[in-house]
Amino acid sequence: MSSQDRTGSKRVRITKISSISLAGALLLTGCTAEAQRGWLPADRDNTNHTGAITDLWVNSWIAAMIVGIITWGLIIWCMVAYRRRRNDTGYPRQISYNLPLEIFYLTIPLFMVLVFFYFTERDIAKIDARVENPDVIVDVRGKQWSWDFNYVNENRYSVGVQGSLNGEEGVPENLPTLYLPVNRSVEFQLNARDVQHSFFVPGFLMKRDLYPGRTNYINLTPTKEGVFVGKCAELCGQYHSEMLFNVEVVSQAEFDAQMAQLEVGQLGDEYDRDSYPEDDPDTDPARSSS
Repeated sequence: MSSQDRTGSKRVRITKISSISLAGALLLTGCTAEAQRGWLPADRDNTNHTGAITDLWVNSWIAAMIVGIITWGLIIWCMVAYRRRRNDTGYPRQISYNLPLEIFYLTIPLFMVLVFFYFTERDIAKIDARVENPDVIVDVRGKQWSWDFNYVNENRYSVGVQGSLNGEEGVPENLPTLYLPVNRSVEFQLNARDVQHSFFVPGFLMKRDLYPGRTNYINLTPTKEGVFVGKCAELCGQYHSEMLFNVEVVSQAEFDAQMAQLEVGQLGDEYDRDSYPEDDPDTDPARSSS
Protein backbone atom coordinates (compact mmCIF):
# COMPACT_ATOMS: atom_id res chain seq x y z
CA MET A 1 0.00 0.00 0.00
CA SER A 2 1.36 3.40 -0.97
CA SER A 3 1.85 6.19 1.54
CA GLN A 4 -0.88 8.14 -0.22
CA ASP A 5 -3.37 5.29 0.27
CA ARG A 6 -2.42 4.96 3.94
CA THR A 7 -2.86 8.70 4.43
CA GLY A 8 -6.24 8.61 2.71
CA SER A 9 -7.53 5.71 4.82
CA LYS A 10 -6.28 7.41 7.98
CA ARG A 11 -8.18 10.57 7.08
CA VAL A 12 -11.34 8.52 6.50
CA ARG A 13 -11.00 6.90 9.94
CA ILE A 14 -10.44 10.28 11.62
CA THR A 15 -13.48 11.72 9.84
CA LYS A 16 -15.67 8.80 10.96
CA ILE A 17 -14.49 9.03 14.57
CA SER A 18 -15.09 12.79 14.62
CA SER A 19 -18.58 12.38 13.16
CA ILE A 20 -19.50 9.69 15.71
CA SER A 21 -18.15 11.82 18.59
CA LEU A 22 -20.09 14.88 17.41
CA ALA A 23 -23.29 12.89 17.01
CA GLY A 24 -22.87 11.40 20.48
CA ALA A 25 -22.28 14.81 22.03
CA LEU A 26 -25.39 16.22 20.35
CA LEU A 27 -27.44 13.22 21.46
CA LEU A 28 -26.33 13.53 25.08
CA THR A 29 -26.91 17.27 25.06
CA GLY A 30 -30.41 16.77 23.73
CA CYS A 31 -31.26 14.68 26.79
CA THR A 32 -31.31 17.72 29.07
CA ALA A 33 -34.52 19.66 29.54
CA GLU A 34 -32.73 22.95 28.87
CA ALA A 35 -31.38 21.83 25.49
CA GLN A 36 -34.76 20.52 24.36
CA ARG A 37 -36.15 24.06 24.61
CA GLY A 38 -33.85 25.28 21.86
CA TRP A 39 -31.13 27.93 21.91
CA LEU A 40 -31.91 29.16 25.42
CA PRO A 41 -33.65 27.46 28.38
CA ALA A 42 -36.08 30.31 28.92
CA ASP A 43 -39.00 32.19 27.45
CA ARG A 44 -38.72 35.91 26.85
CA ASP A 45 -41.39 36.71 29.43
CA ASN A 46 -40.07 34.69 32.41
CA THR A 47 -38.62 37.83 34.01
CA ASN A 48 -38.13 41.45 33.10
CA HIS A 49 -34.54 40.65 32.04
CA THR A 50 -34.84 37.47 29.98
CA GLY A 51 -35.81 39.36 26.81
CA ALA A 52 -32.75 41.63 26.95
CA ILE A 53 -30.44 38.70 27.73
CA THR A 54 -31.91 36.68 24.86
CA ASP A 55 -31.50 39.56 22.41
CA LEU A 56 -27.89 40.15 23.48
CA TRP A 57 -27.05 36.47 23.11
CA VAL A 58 -28.80 35.92 19.77
CA ASN A 59 -27.56 39.16 18.17
CA SER A 60 -24.00 38.39 19.28
CA TRP A 61 -24.24 35.02 17.57
CA ILE A 62 -25.67 36.61 14.42
CA ALA A 63 -22.78 39.11 14.30
CA ALA A 64 -20.26 36.34 14.94
CA MET A 65 -21.77 34.20 12.15
CA ILE A 66 -21.65 37.10 9.68
CA VAL A 67 -18.00 37.73 10.50
CA GLY A 68 -17.29 34.02 10.28
CA ILE A 69 -18.99 33.61 6.89
CA ILE A 70 -17.09 36.60 5.46
CA THR A 71 -13.80 35.32 6.87
CA TRP A 72 -14.33 31.75 5.67
CA GLY A 73 -15.42 33.04 2.26
CA LEU A 74 -12.27 35.17 1.88
CA ILE A 75 -10.06 32.29 2.98
CA ILE A 76 -11.64 29.88 0.49
CA TRP A 77 -11.51 32.51 -2.25
CA CYS A 78 -7.79 33.10 -1.64
CA MET A 79 -7.13 29.35 -1.60
CA VAL A 80 -8.81 28.98 -4.99
CA ALA A 81 -7.79 32.21 -6.72
CA TYR A 82 -4.17 32.24 -5.59
CA ARG A 83 -3.40 28.54 -5.49
CA ARG A 84 -0.14 27.39 -6.99
CA ARG A 85 -0.51 26.58 -10.67
CA ARG A 86 1.17 23.58 -12.22
CA ASN A 87 3.88 25.59 -14.01
CA ASP A 88 4.49 28.11 -11.20
CA THR A 89 7.96 28.32 -9.73
CA GLY A 90 9.24 30.15 -6.69
CA TYR A 91 7.19 32.21 -4.27
CA PRO A 92 4.40 34.58 -5.34
CA ARG A 93 4.97 38.31 -5.12
CA GLN A 94 4.84 39.39 -1.49
CA ILE A 95 2.81 42.39 -0.30
CA SER A 96 4.13 44.37 2.65
CA TYR A 97 3.70 47.85 4.11
CA ASN A 98 0.30 48.28 2.48
CA LEU A 99 -0.92 51.19 4.59
CA PRO A 100 -4.59 51.23 3.46
CA LEU A 101 -4.89 47.48 4.05
CA GLU A 102 -3.29 47.70 7.49
CA ILE A 103 -5.58 50.57 8.49
CA PHE A 104 -8.55 48.49 7.35
CA TYR A 105 -7.38 45.50 9.41
CA LEU A 106 -7.07 47.75 12.47
CA THR A 107 -10.21 49.89 12.25
CA ILE A 108 -12.80 47.22 11.38
CA PRO A 109 -12.02 44.87 14.33
CA LEU A 110 -11.72 47.87 16.66
CA PHE A 111 -15.12 49.16 15.55
CA MET A 112 -16.66 45.72 16.07
CA VAL A 113 -15.22 45.38 19.57
CA LEU A 114 -16.49 48.84 20.53
CA VAL A 115 -19.98 48.01 19.26
CA PHE A 116 -20.04 44.71 21.19
CA PHE A 117 -18.75 46.48 24.29
CA TYR A 118 -21.40 49.19 24.10
CA PHE A 119 -24.40 46.87 23.87
CA THR A 120 -22.98 44.44 26.44
CA GLU A 121 -22.19 47.18 28.95
CA ARG A 122 -25.58 48.81 28.40
CA ASP A 123 -27.51 45.60 29.06
CA ILE A 124 -25.33 44.42 31.96
CA ALA A 125 -25.67 47.79 33.71
CA LYS A 126 -29.45 47.55 33.39
CA ILE A 127 -29.59 43.94 34.55
CA ASP A 128 -27.25 44.44 37.52
CA ALA A 129 -28.89 47.66 38.76
CA ARG A 130 -30.29 47.26 42.25
CA VAL A 131 -33.90 48.25 42.81
CA GLU A 132 -34.73 50.68 45.58
CA ASN A 133 -37.22 49.21 48.08
CA PRO A 134 -37.91 45.89 46.29
CA ASP A 135 -41.23 44.24 47.07
CA VAL A 136 -39.56 41.00 48.14
CA ILE A 137 -36.09 40.47 49.62
CA VAL A 138 -34.79 36.91 49.85
CA ASP A 139 -31.62 36.22 51.79
CA VAL A 140 -30.33 33.11 50.03
CA ARG A 141 -27.87 31.00 52.03
CA GLY A 142 -26.03 28.29 50.11
CA LYS A 143 -24.58 25.45 52.16
CA GLN A 144 -23.17 21.99 51.56
CA TRP A 145 -25.42 20.69 50.03
CA SER A 146 -28.70 22.56 50.19
CA TRP A 147 -30.23 26.04 50.50
CA ASP A 148 -31.81 28.21 53.19
CA PHE A 149 -34.23 30.97 52.15
CA ASN A 150 -34.91 33.94 54.43
CA TYR A 151 -37.83 36.15 53.39
CA VAL A 152 -36.66 39.38 54.97
CA ASN A 153 -39.75 41.59 54.67
CA GLU A 154 -42.08 38.80 55.80
CA ASN A 155 -39.71 37.65 58.58
CA ARG A 156 -40.10 34.03 57.55
CA TYR A 157 -37.64 31.33 56.57
CA SER A 158 -37.44 27.87 55.07
CA VAL A 159 -34.68 25.37 55.78
CA GLY A 160 -33.18 23.24 53.03
CA VAL A 161 -32.47 19.74 54.33
CA GLN A 162 -29.59 17.78 52.86
CA GLY A 163 -30.61 15.09 50.42
CA SER A 164 -29.72 11.44 50.44
CA LEU A 165 -26.02 12.26 49.84
CA ASN A 166 -25.55 9.32 47.53
CA GLY A 167 -24.80 11.23 44.35
CA GLU A 168 -28.27 10.65 42.89
CA GLU A 169 -30.54 13.45 41.73
CA GLY A 170 -33.01 14.52 44.38
CA VAL A 171 -36.77 14.02 44.20
CA PRO A 172 -38.32 17.34 43.02
CA GLU A 173 -41.04 17.20 45.72
CA ASN A 174 -38.41 17.03 48.49
CA LEU A 175 -36.18 19.82 47.24
CA PRO A 176 -36.09 23.29 48.85
CA THR A 177 -38.64 25.58 47.24
CA LEU A 178 -38.22 29.31 46.72
CA TYR A 179 -41.56 31.14 46.39
CA LEU A 180 -41.81 34.41 44.45
CA PRO A 181 -44.88 36.57 43.69
CA VAL A 182 -45.46 37.32 40.03
CA ASN A 183 -44.98 40.91 38.82
CA ARG A 184 -43.25 41.95 42.04
CA SER A 185 -39.67 43.23 42.21
CA VAL A 186 -37.36 40.79 43.95
CA GLU A 187 -33.86 41.14 45.36
CA PHE A 188 -31.78 38.05 46.07
CA GLN A 189 -29.08 38.61 48.68
CA LEU A 190 -26.67 35.77 48.02
CA ASN A 191 -24.49 34.41 50.81
CA ALA A 192 -22.47 31.22 51.37
CA ARG A 193 -22.40 29.43 54.70
CA ASP A 194 -19.23 27.45 54.08
CA VAL A 195 -17.56 27.27 50.65
CA GLN A 196 -18.16 28.94 47.30
CA HIS A 197 -21.47 28.13 45.61
CA SER A 198 -23.35 29.55 42.63
CA PHE A 199 -27.05 30.45 42.47
CA PHE A 200 -28.38 29.53 39.02
CA VAL A 201 -31.94 29.45 37.68
CA PRO A 202 -31.69 28.54 33.97
CA GLY A 203 -35.23 29.74 33.30
CA PHE A 204 -34.22 33.23 34.48
CA LEU A 205 -30.96 33.24 32.45
CA MET A 206 -29.15 34.59 35.50
CA LYS A 207 -26.37 33.09 37.61
CA ARG A 208 -24.24 34.59 40.36
CA ASP A 209 -21.58 33.17 42.65
CA LEU A 210 -21.84 33.04 46.43
CA TYR A 211 -18.69 33.74 48.45
CA PRO A 212 -18.17 33.24 52.18
CA GLY A 213 -18.07 36.61 53.94
CA ARG A 214 -19.42 38.59 50.97
CA THR A 215 -22.92 39.33 49.70
CA ASN A 216 -23.81 39.37 46.01
CA TYR A 217 -27.12 40.57 44.59
CA ILE A 218 -29.59 39.73 41.84
CA ASN A 219 -32.55 42.00 41.12
CA LEU A 220 -35.39 40.93 38.85
CA THR A 221 -39.16 40.85 38.47
CA PRO A 222 -40.77 37.49 37.65
CA THR A 223 -43.39 38.11 34.99
CA LYS A 224 -44.69 34.60 34.39
CA GLU A 225 -46.16 32.09 36.83
CA GLY A 226 -44.71 28.62 36.82
CA VAL A 227 -42.18 26.23 38.33
CA PHE A 228 -38.51 26.60 37.48
CA VAL A 229 -35.53 24.46 38.39
CA GLY A 230 -32.55 25.88 40.25
CA LYS A 231 -29.13 24.49 40.99
CA CYS A 232 -25.67 25.22 42.28
CA ALA A 233 -23.42 25.90 39.30
CA GLU A 234 -20.10 25.85 41.17
CA LEU A 235 -18.40 22.59 42.14
CA CYS A 236 -18.68 22.76 45.93
CA GLY A 237 -17.84 19.30 47.14
CA GLN A 238 -18.63 15.61 46.88
CA TYR A 239 -22.42 15.95 46.61
CA HIS A 240 -22.55 19.11 44.53
CA SER A 241 -24.91 17.39 42.06
CA GLU A 242 -27.59 17.13 44.78
CA MET A 243 -27.63 20.87 45.53
CA LEU A 244 -30.88 21.56 43.69
CA PHE A 245 -33.96 23.63 44.44
CA ASN A 246 -37.27 24.66 42.93
CA VAL A 247 -38.56 28.14 42.18
CA GLU A 248 -42.32 28.65 42.15
CA VAL A 249 -43.62 31.95 40.79
CA VAL A 250 -47.17 32.32 42.10
CA SER A 251 -49.85 34.93 42.58
CA GLN A 252 -49.61 37.38 45.47
CA ALA A 253 -52.40 35.57 47.34
CA GLU A 254 -50.70 32.20 47.04
CA PHE A 255 -47.38 33.74 48.02
CA ASP A 256 -48.95 35.17 51.18
CA ALA A 257 -50.49 31.78 51.95
CA GLN A 258 -47.13 30.06 51.56
CA MET A 259 -45.45 32.62 53.81
CA ALA A 260 -48.03 31.97 56.53
CA GLN A 261 -46.97 28.30 56.58
CA LEU A 262 -43.25 29.02 57.14
CA GLU A 263 -41.36 29.43 60.39
CA VAL A 264 -41.13 32.92 61.89
CA GLY A 265 -37.69 34.52 62.06
CA GLN A 266 -34.45 34.48 60.09
CA LEU A 267 -31.57 32.03 59.76
CA GLY A 268 -28.59 34.38 59.69
CA ASP A 269 -24.84 33.98 59.73
CA GLU A 270 -24.91 32.36 63.17
CA TYR A 271 -25.27 29.08 61.27
CA ASP A 272 -22.36 29.77 58.90
CA ARG A 273 -19.37 27.47 59.04
CA ASP A 274 -15.81 28.78 58.98
CA SER A 275 -14.04 26.49 56.56
CA TYR A 276 -10.62 27.41 58.00
CA PRO A 277 -11.01 28.56 61.64
CA GLU A 278 -8.14 30.86 62.53
CA ASP A 279 -7.88 29.49 66.06
CA ASP A 280 -7.48 25.88 64.92
CA PRO A 281 -4.10 25.21 63.26
CA ASP A 282 -5.18 21.70 62.31
CA THR A 283 -7.88 23.05 59.95
CA ASP A 284 -6.13 26.23 58.81
CA PRO A 285 -3.69 25.38 56.00
CA ALA A 286 -1.87 28.69 56.38
CA ARG A 287 -1.27 28.12 60.10
CA SER A 288 -0.45 24.44 59.88
CA SER A 289 2.19 25.00 57.21
CA SER A 290 3.95 27.76 59.10
